[in-house]
Amino acid sequence: MIKGVVVAMETTLSSTAKNVFVWFIVFFCCGGSKSEGGTTPNLKSIVIGRCYNYIMLINPTFSCDCEEVWRMFEEAVVPKSSCSNQVKDYQEMLSILPQNSPCHQFLFWSKTRWMMEAYTTLMENVYTLEDTLVGYVFNQLDWCGHLQHTGFDFESCPEWSTCPLHPVYSLWRQASQHFAETACGNITVLLNGSIASAFNRKSMFGSVELNGLNPSMVEYVNIKVVSNLRGPFIESCSLGSVAELIQILQFRGFKWTCTDNDLTLKLLQCVQSPEDPSCQMCSSSLLQTQGPPLIGP
Repeated sequence: MIKGVVVAMETTLSSTAKNVFVWFIVFFCCGGSKSEGGTTPNLKSIVIGRCYNYIMLINPTFSCDCEEVWRMFEEAVVPKSSCSNQVKDYQEMLSILPQNSPCHQFLFWSKTRWMMEAYTTLMENVYTLEDTLVGYVFNQLDWCGHLQHTGFDFESCPEWSTCPLHPVYSLWRQASQHFAETACGNITVLLNGSIASAFNRKSMFGSVELNGLNPSMVEYVNIKVVSNLRGPFIESCSLGSVAELIQILQFRGFKWTCTDNDLTLKLLQCVQSPEDPSCQMCSSSLLQTQGPPLIGP
């Protein structure tokens, strides 16, 4: 049935559109589930399909050879063992992937994926690494090479913590560095106030992106600390590791602000959990839960 549909479409679709259609069929028929511990099943179909989707539907202004992206990606990973991919291995592939740099829209996050996704869905003028072509294509995928044969290992890949040259970590490190280096205008940093070390020097933001920010390009670093509705309330703008982040920003010459319990983020949490007691307050009381922002010199 699927083969018949593809054949029927051949007479009316352009070459590029036919490629998109075929990868669309493969992706949804073969599945896109994450692996139990190895490379994500159907990785090639997912990568090429997402790439076509991005350049044709999400950002049609971009031009990119998706088949070539896969070839460069495969060449960067497959010839190596599962724990020997350096950052530079992905440079050739990343060099052909276009990236916009919309000033005043950059959002960085750490341990707040759940909130980041809700926030970016609501706010149209927010741009994360996951909104770039490379971020969109490889988001939440796993992969590694195999020692015994040429190809991906679909059975088992090492944990990031046990592998300093992890193939997935190395790609995200390179992509994160480039993303931070292009950041401009007012940027936002979203941190989790319900965990210890909301700002962690070993995280991707703390170890890579923060170092890549340029104070001559970034006007303000706007930190937003968000805690779970019922806590625990461990860190804030004036408490814990967030204060360390502020010190680093000041030392490097950044202007900054920091806000606890941002109203927009609080409302998003209440949309997801309207039954929570803290969301039953009247709007005037809810407004009072957002403290005044701290503003750096």
